[in-house]
Amino acid sequence: MSEILKVEHLKKYFTKKGMFGSKSVTVRATDDVSFALEEGEVFVLAGESGSGKSTIAKLILKSIQSDSGKIFFQNQEIDNQEKNLTKIRMNCQMIHQDPYDSINPRMKVGDIVSEPLEIHKIGDKEERKKRVLEVLQEVKLEPAEDIVKRYPHMLSGGQRQRVVLARALALKPKVILADEPVSMLDVSIRAEMLELMKELQKKYNISFVYITHDLATARYFGQRIGILYMGKIVEIGPINQVLSKPSHPYTQALIDAISEPDPDNLHRERKIRINEPADIDVYQGCRFRARCPYVIDKCIEEPKLEKREERHFAACYVKLD
Repeated sequence: MSEILKVEHLKKYFTKKGMFGSKSVTVRATDDVSFALEEGEVFVLAGESGSGKSTIAKLILKSIQSDSGKIFFQNQEIDNQEKNLTKIRMNCQMIHQDPYDSINPRMKVGDIVSEPLEIHKIGDKEERKKRVLEVLQEVKLEPAEDIVKRYPHMLSGGQRQRVVLARALALKPKVILADEPVSMLDVSIRAEMLELMKELQKKYNISFVYITHDLATARYFGQRIGILYMGKIVEIGPINQVLSKPSHPYTQALIDAISEPDPDNLHRERKIRINEPADIDVYQGCRFRARCPYVIDKCIEEPKLEKREERHFAACYVKLD
């Protein structure tokens, strides 16, 4: 498989202004992030809230500008020239977390799904109408002729998220950035939505960047995974390999946090118990050392991603059993 999307050394810092005379704080939302997405692949970006996952998606789509780094689509660097912005935004679509906030409540479903077609001037009115009906049927919103006339408040949360998926599919994108697409849905609806996304991904060979904090859905949907902590990828590799044999303490901590319907888990000893954060400069050395139970003196130096197994890399000086 060939690379369709590549991110190199992406950085984005935000400055929070202090209140009542306190100092401003610089937050390194994305700090030297690099990864590649292959054609037809599902790459997972996983980490806790605030780790920088959503920021990466916005940087790829150029909805916010990076401080440094490069983004390549089909081996062509995407800069701020209009033709390049149009190319990335036609071929890369976004599914947002909240189906209630990501669509305009004053627009009918048909107008919501056809909006990207109108923006990019694809087809005439009849062709756009036909395409809207096609994608609504693809996401199993039927009867499509009735759904197009409804407003968002007339739909359930699961149906709204299917509308968001239909809008993303309307342009026949090569890449979809899915930002926590099932986290706000009921558990039963999550399974249906994931199965639908998996079916469409295989049918049209769509490449996905699946952003989540939920490793259970990540394992079901993903093929490779990058574990993100405080703006840096600390472990990356084939998803089954990373989750069955983690090489970074933070990855193991995320695995330990997975809730499983087994009463014996109430008494199960966790492999990793994250410490209370130490009062240190978190941007000096290993980002995780303030909370890591295995911290050593060498952690004052920032570890690089090193090969542990085939295609499996981790940024840690400690070798986990």
